[in-house]
Amino acid sequence: EIYARRVATLGVSHEETIRIGCNVSVSLLALKRWDDLKSLVCDQLLPAAQTSLGADHNVTLTLNQNLAAALDLDPKRTRVDLLEAESIMQDVVQRRRRVFGPAH
Repeated sequence: EIYARRVATLGVSHEETIRIGCNVSVSLLALKRWDDLKSLVCDQLLPAAQTSLGADHNVTLTLNQNLAAALDLDPKRTRVDLLEAESIMQDVVQRRRRVFGPAH
């Protein structure tokens, strides 16, 4: 509900909207609502985050990490899902090291 209100008032590409959406994705992950998480992240949050915040922004990286976790943990996962999750996480780790340093 909070995310929907932010989309309505600030727009889908506003940083605060994306941050709230990221928090929703964390909740969906904890609730094991894999399909809802994948849909929200892939269809709305990642495109907005990559455009508005950039691929190296911490929120964008966290969204990618949450997507990878959902792909990996979903009991209906396929081999393709696992390979995609691995690829996403390798990219996230590489970007985090480059952006935040190796100690991060």
